[in-house]
Amino acid sequence: MKSTALLVSVVALVIVLVRAADPKSENVTHFPAERVAAGFAKGGPLLETGDYKIHTARRAAPGEAELHVADTDIFHIIDGSATFVTGGTIADQRTEAPGEIRGKEITGGKAQQLQKGDVIVIPAGVPHWFKEVNPPLLYYVVKVTNKQVK
Repeated sequence: MKSTALLVSVVALVIVLVRAADPKSENVTHFPAERVAAGFAKGGPLLETGDYKIHTARRAAPGEAELHVADTDIFHIIDGSATFVTGGTIADQRTEAPGEIRGKEITGGKAQQLQKGDVIVIPAGVPHWFKEVNPPLLYYVVKVTNKQVK
C-alpha cells in the first residue's frame, strides 16, 4: 500500500515535470537532501513556475480552509497525520488573492484521515482544510496550474 502511494506521487510529479518541460532543453532541477531538509524545517517553496509549484510543507496546527480556482493540489504525506476535510462550504470566506479563497473552516464536506505515505489529489475548485493535525505534519505539495481557468 505504501509503495502504491509513493508510486502515485512519483508519477504525478513526473507528469507535472514532463508537461512543463521543453523537450529541446536540458532544464533539470535537482534538490540536494540538505535543501529539502531545510525546506521541511520551516516549510516553503522548492520551485515555482507558471505551470507548477513544488513546496515542502510543515504544519503543527490546523489552518484555514482554502480553495484554489486554477490549481490542483497533490499532497504526499511524509510524516505525521491529520484529519483533512474536502468539499462542503467554506465558512466566512474571503478572497485572499485572485483565484484564492480562504475561510475559517468547512461546513459539510468529507473528513478523511491522512497519514505517513498517503497521497491525496485535490482538484482545482474543491474546498479543503486541515481540521486536526498530529504534529509534526510534513508533506510535499505539488500544485499544477490550469492556465485556462485563470
